[in-house]
Amino acid sequence: MPRLLDAGWTVRVLARHPERLRDHPWIENVEVVGGDATDSGALDEAMRDVDVAYYLLHSLQEGRNLEIAERQMASAFAVAAKSAGVQRIVYLGGLASAIAKSDMSAHMRSRVEVGEILRDSGVPTVELRAAVIIGSGSASFEMLRYLTERLPAMVTPRWVRARVQPIAVRDVLRYLVLAANLPPEVNRTFEIGGPEIFSYQEMMQRYARAASLAKRLILPINVLTPKLSSHWVGLVTPVPRNLARPLVESLRHEAICHEHDIAQWIPDPPEGLVGFDQAVSLALQRIRNAEVVSRWTDASTPGAPSDPLPTDPEWTGGTLYTDVREVRSDLTPEQVWQSLERIGGDNGWFAAQFLWQIRGTIDRLVGGVGLRRGRRDPNTLLIGDAVDFWRVEERIEPRLLRLRAEMRMPGLAWLEFVLEPTADGGTLVRQRATFVPHGLMGHAYWRAVAPFHGFVFPGMARNVAAGRVKSRKRSRAR
Repeated sequence: MPRLLDAGWTVRVLARHPERLRDHPWIENVEVVGGDATDSGALDEAMRDVDVAYYLLHSLQEGRNLEIAERQMASAFAVAAKSAGVQRIVYLGGLASAIAKSDMSAHMRSRVEVGEILRDSGVPTVELRAAVIIGSGSASFEMLRYLTERLPAMVTPRWVRARVQPIAVRDVLRYLVLAANLPPEVNRTFEIGGPEIFSYQEMMQRYARAASLAKRLILPINVLTPKLSSHWVGLVTPVPRNLARPLVESLRHEAICHEHDIAQWIPDPPEGLVGFDQAVSLALQRIRNAEVVSRWTDASTPGAPSDPLPTDPEWTGGTLYTDVREVRSDLTPEQVWQSLERIGGDNGWFAAQFLWQIRGTIDRLVGGVGLRRGRRDPNTLLIGDAVDFWRVEERIEPRLLRLRAEMRMPGLAWLEFVLEPTADGGTLVRQRATFVPHGLMGHAYWRAVAPFHGFVFPGMARNVAAGRVKSRKRSRAR
């Protein structure tokens, strides 16, 4: 978004939840249309008077449902673009030109089919096909990073020997922005990659060196299937299994560029494309400086609750479990907020951190994200940010912070903090945990965890009111 604005474009955004964009620094400079990508009315409104439409959508469903969802979104997008007189579509897909469709995973096959639908739309389309994108914000990069940092020795599947041509996110963004200016006769795919080719195993070793880690001991074997590998990745890293599996399946095959035709239209920069080591160094620097504007965790996690509660729901039926704690603080709401906004990630959860760790481990074992997603920035939150196995659903500084649970559980859960100023200049902190059970298992789940709330929630409310945040130690690359 910042790069399109810097290039002088007037930008319109289509978002299912426009309110989640309001904290982004560029929000005042764009127009936002609310709606779903399968809604023809929302698409028509979003495409009105548009010259260039970027297709950066991807379903995170599994199996046949993924291909159906991808086909529906791409077809609706193509029809709307043609009807609105859009002059150019730009699409970022996956590098799969050397793979027969019969050998492709459903994930990669759907990526290719989306490109075909868009190119056949009658609107000139540029499809940029990339393999592993190296940079903060990329799920592939996060998987590489966590595997390398957390496993000094590992038994790996044989796909780690497949050759890959990674590309720096900086170069991907450059191609995406400049593709908007290509002439109308260009309607084709372009393979984009960095200047080097490695196996995934070599990339892990190069990452270790760039991150000042010892050389990793890697033993590839043939018995680990993509399904087993995705479970393993989901256990070791914060990338959940439902996202890890398509990433792993796409790495089974060689992913290198067989042409560099894009250079005829968008020449390489004078200093050349960014190499792998530099791309990793840039990504690590941004992570350490908390300058990651967008992450893979910004997308809703597969299997997580997707229907948020209204701001103040009035429940007229069904069961709603709550745990409410109120604590008075001598601090002002602004002072309490400074501490509250640091919740989660390396900063911890204010109380009973060992119980949070146990809950995170259980979540990983059943295929959830656990506590390992961390947070985008250690000190500030934006609506839509992932915070371990929670997501920021609402944030009104310095009055309200609501987190929606994305751990695996038989129901929907929220954790909310309301800060109210008191007459003496202090703050009333109202902490509310809310759980909506699904079926008998949901009721049993609440009753099973309710005793632990007595250890967690009172101390959490007291420490929030006191402006204390308890950090937990986590290993980091130095």
